[in-house]
Amino acid sequence: MTFTGQFQAWLGDGPGWFAANLLLILAIILPVMVGVAMAVYADRKIWAAMQMRRGPNVVGPFGLLQTFADAAKLFLKETIIPSGASTAVFLLAPMISFVLALAIWAVMPFDAGLVLADLNVGLLYVFAVSSMGVYGIIMSGWASNSKYPFLGGLRSAAQMVSYEVSMGFILVAVMLYAQSLNLSEIVLAQKGNVLGILNGNIFNPLLFPSAIMFFITALAETNRPPFDLPEAESELVAGYQIEYSSMSFALFFLGEYANILFMCALIPVLFLGGWLPPLDWAPLYVVPGFVWMLLKMAFMFFCFAWVKAAVPRYRYDQLMRLGWKVFLPLSLGWVVVVSGWLLFFTDKFATAPGSVGL
Repeated sequence: MTFTGQFQAWLGDGPGWFAANLLLILAIILPVMVGVAMAVYADRKIWAAMQMRRGPNVVGPFGLLQTFADAAKLFLKETIIPSGASTAVFLLAPMISFVLALAIWAVMPFDAGLVLADLNVGLLYVFAVSSMGVYGIIMSGWASNSKYPFLGGLRSAAQMVSYEVSMGFILVAVMLYAQSLNLSEIVLAQKGNVLGILNGNIFNPLLFPSAIMFFITALAETNRPPFDLPEAESELVAGYQIEYSSMSFALFFLGEYANILFMCALIPVLFLGGWLPPLDWAPLYVVPGFVWMLLKMAFMFFCFAWVKAAVPRYRYDQLMRLGWKVFLPLSLGWVVVVSGWLLFFTDKFATAPGSVGL
């Protein structure tokens, strides 16, 4: 009997279904929120180490409670709404950003069967929800009734739309190779992918360029340096977040880091073999799959922080040129290369469900 079925047997169909799904949702949200707190701490520690500083080291052992102290300070502050702002839209914008940043985790598989919603169109769901994230940023910039948030919101909208196009083509290449939109099946398709022993699309010469492009577009999608132009303090103070304080600012902050962590989980699922060990070797499967997944997420987050500490910020014209003139033709061309290879040198298209053999 399934987890939901057990609750339905105890409490009845309606209340049982609600209670089971509520517990499953909390089982995702609470670890994500704790992960966000630890990610902020790790971010600051990594930057400090690369700049020969100590970083947070006062609040709690090794400074581990610094993020929680910052959160408590934000929660206790007064929420200030500008007199010229559109109040309803102003308050709704951070809620939208935060809710979407959590909703996208519903289809993320941490191990075989360890996923809230194992959708057959999981990859499409990810792309759809991530595309909606721009609405919260545009709403915050417009509702603030101030030129700096408005410019920051427009910058962010243009940036996210520009790189979502390339990201979509990269996802198409991965989907074609795995012959599925289900994230769990995409992970399983990477088992023994190269030479029968290497687990992961990144080891495949056909998908390695897609992995590199996806990492860079993920930086741009999450407004991470060197692509943090929407909140470039030298020009826009803090971008679309300028007029926000207290809990409303905290929701933006939590949503931003939840999206960053999701990208750090999505890259392993698409290119690093997800919960599979790097080598298809029996002794490595002794380690639980979710441990491999967490280790890969931690590695990707270190790469995100490393780039922030090492790479200077792009100019806005450089950012847009990279998105439209470099990544768009490259990602589109690579879809043609991957599909051509699969069509002429493999039998994947001939054996796909519903296809007609050539």
